[in-house]
Amino acid sequence: MQNLNEDTITQAVIAQLAHTPDPRLKQLLISVVQHLHSFARDVELTEDELMAGIRILTQVGHTCCEKRQEFILLSDTLGLSTLTMAMNNRKPAGCTEATVFGPFHVENAPRYALGTDIANGAKGEPCFVSGVIRGLDGEALPHARIEVWQADADGYYDVQYAELDQARARAVLLADANGQYFFRSIVAEPYPIPHDGPVGDMLRATGRHPWRPAHLHFMIKKDGYETLITHVFRSGGKYLDSDAVFGVRSSLIADWIRHEPGPAPDASVMTTPFYTLEYDFVLNPTTAAH
Repeated sequence: MQNLNEDTITQAVIAQLAHTPDPRLKQLLISVVQHLHSFARDVELTEDELMAGIRILTQVGHTCCEKRQEFILLSDTLGLSTLTMAMNNRKPAGCTEATVFGPFHVENAPRYALGTDIANGAKGEPCFVSGVIRGLDGEALPHARIEVWQADADGYYDVQYAELDQARARAVLLADANGQYFFRSIVAEPYPIPHDGPVGDMLRATGRHPWRPAHLHFMIKKDGYETLITHVFRSGGKYLDSDAVFGVRSSLIADWIRHEPGPAPDASVMTTPFYTLEYDFVLNPTTAAH
């Protein structure tokens, strides 16, 4: 391996990977090497640019913490998350479309009974959310597990508040025996992804904004069906056609309907205006052909 040059280095590196025991790891590493080397040749990468890229990735890593995943933000804003999601979530017509996971999901969200106010003090106008979970053939999916999370009216998720030690606008619920779900939360509003780190620097350098259209995150699980990770987007929003993370699907856009003070869906009487959102989800059976 002596005297390697720009014409021989790629094959020399690939040769060193020839005995990788895991065949999938071997395939991935060889492809990464080939594409990285092709990229460097294509743009005639300078040494200063290489070091700048290494510094940026180092900054991304240093920005990550328990409550913030800057690498997911980087993947999201470069479209890699949406590309990977789309390739891995091909579904038959009629199924609810998937979209990106996002960086603000957390494990062990609190469990709530149906009908509960999951906002738990999060700032925002009240909103009542309901719908039905079904399979592709129209069958109701009783007791499907529904995980939901969203930002508050100021554009922040609960985990972005350093002083907050309890979940807000985040919950796990189980659909009832008929596949129905319903809960109270707050109205979804547009918000910017965190842009005070290296991903924000990249957005500014490329003349892009950091905003996401208003949405609710859902993750729905049921034995015998593919897990669905998706959003429901609020119709009429400013950023539906310029989502910073490329996550919008037209089939996932729904109406948040405004109501004047009065009787609410949970039989309470609201003294302020409130909203309702109805959205049904259709899961793909695990035996479905792709």
